[in-house]
Amino acid sequence: MRQLERTLIILKPDTLQRGLVGEIITRFERAGLKIIAMKMVAPDELHFHKHYEGISNLISRWGKDIYNVTLSQMTEAPVIVFVLEGVETVSYVRKLVGTTDPKESAPGTIRGDYTHVTRASTNTIGATLPNILHASGNAEEAVQEIALWFDEAEIYADYETAQGPIIRGRIPEEKK
Repeated sequence: MRQLERTLIILKPDTLQRGLVGEIITRFERAGLKIIAMKMVAPDELHFHKHYEGISNLISRWGKDIYNVTLSQMTEAPVIVFVLEGVETVSYVRKLVGTTDPKESAPGTIRGDYTHVTRASTNTIGATLPNILHASGNAEEAVQEIALWFDEAEIYADYETAQGPIIRGRIPEEKK
């Protein structure tokens, strides 16, 4: 039996500020991914530290200055955080989203279509990197991130979408 996978998405403040929330969510739904949890929150610095350093090792990889700029960006407005479920969802969502550096994201990806600023242009002046959203980097991170942002009671995976069996593939009756 194939395993459904979950991934975490955070729509960053620049997404809300630009009025792109509906368009971004629509891209995931049109791809057949199922939203199983969602909320708007304004986390404090400790919560973001648990996410960005505790799970993603941002300070270890990029340094304290990048962490501080990221924290500043993430706390300037609320974020919308949600969990998507589907087949091989983490890797598929990473393809839909594009790379972290918007300049490297192909047209047709979310970052390729809605952003253009580069990490090099922002890092050199200490500016934020407006790249629309965060998506879990791998399946292990996804599990940790989902547990950080959602209690189990906030996850609603037991409903079926109209297109679910069509998108995930139906098993013919004679093979059941």
